[in-house]
Amino acid sequence: MEDDAPVIYGLEFQARALTAQTAETDAIRFLVGTQSLKFDNQIHIIDFDDENNIINKNVLLHQAGEIWHIGASPADKAVLTTCYNKTSDSRVVSCAAVWRMPSDWDIGSHESPDDSAHNPQTLELLCHLDDGTHGNAACVLWEPMGDGKRVISLADNHALLWDLQESSTQATVSSSATLEGKGQLKFTSGKWSPHHNCSQLATANDTAIRGWDLRSMSQIYCIENAHGQLVRDLDFNPNRQYYLASCGDDCKVKFWDVRNVQEPVKTLEEHSHWVWSVRYNHSHDQLVLTASSDSRLILSNMVSISSEPFGHLVDDEELSEGEDNHQDDNELDLLQQLYMNDNNEHYS
Repeated sequence: MEDDAPVIYGLEFQARALTAQTAETDAIRFLVGTQSLKFDNQIHIIDFDDENNIINKNVLLHQAGEIWHIGASPADKAVLTTCYNKTSDSRVVSCAAVWRMPSDWDIGSHESPDDSAHNPQTLELLCHLDDGTHGNAACVLWEPMGDGKRVISLADNHALLWDLQESSTQATVSSSATLEGKGQLKFTSGKWSPHHNCSQLATANDTAIRGWDLRSMSQIYCIENAHGQLVRDLDFNPNRQYYLASCGDDCKVKFWDVRNVQEPVKTLEEHSHWVWSVRYNHSHDQLVLTASSDSRLILSNMVSISSEPFGHLVDDEELSEGEDNHQDDNELDLLQQLYMNDNNEHYS
C-alpha cells in the first residue's frame, strides 16, 4: 500500500454537522454544514477522488441559520435536511427543514473549482419540519433504505414521524411519541433501525437509551444509566439486528444487545474526552469508527461481537508464522484501515 499524504479540506467557518451523501453511489461524497452567527452559513459538498487522492468541492448557501445537524436523503441525492438555530423574538429557536440543491449543483458542472465558493447558490426550501408546538429540533432521521418519503424529527421530548409528499414540498405528522418522566426530559440523539422492516427507533436522553416501536409509537426497552454522563450518539449494527453501539461524555463506547440490556456486551475506553460519534462500517461490521473531542478518530476491530466472529480482513497466509490467526479487538493496523475508504456510504 502506498503511504498517501493526508487530504485536508479547510472551512471558512466552524462546523459541527457532517454526513455522507447516501444516495450517491458513484462517488465518495460528504455534506458539511457550517455555524456562523455573523455571516450566511454554507453547505459544503466535498467529493473525494480516492484514485488521485484529491478533493473537489461545491458550496451552497444555507441562509436560515447555523447548522447543528444534517441528513441526506437515501433516495434523492439533491435532497437533504438540516436542524438549525435562528433568532425569533429575541430568543434562539432550533428548527428543522427539508431542502433541495439547485439543479446544476453537481461538482462536475463548474468549469472552475472556485466558482461555487465565489458565487454560491442558495438551497431551495421544500418544507419545514416543525409546527411551533413541539419545541426545539435536535435531529432529523431518514428512513433507512427508504424511498425518501418518511423522516423522524426529535424535538425536545417529542419524536415525530413525518410523511413527505408532493416531492417533499409538504410534510404531515403521521404519528408521534412523547418522552415522559420527572424533570424536563429532552431527546439528544437517535437512530432509525434498518432492521425489523424499519419499524424501530433508538433514542438517547441524558444518560438513558430507549427503544421505540414505530407502529404503535410505544417504548419497547429502556437502558437507564447506559452511560455515566450524557449519551451523544447511537448506531445499529447493519448485520446483527439486535446490536446497538452508543457513546457519551464518560469517554466510553458501549455495545448492547437490546434483548438483554442489563449490561453492555462490550465496552471500549480508548478515548480521553467526550465521544461525539460512533459508526459501524456497512460492509464489515467488525469495523467501528469513533470520534472524540480528544482530537482523535479511532477505528476499532470488534471481531468478537461482529457478524463474522472469525473475520478475515487479513488473509491467513498474510500472517507471519509466529502470529496468531485469532484477531483480538483492537485498533486496526494500516492495512485494515483501507476499508475505511471503500465507499463513503460505509460510514454514514
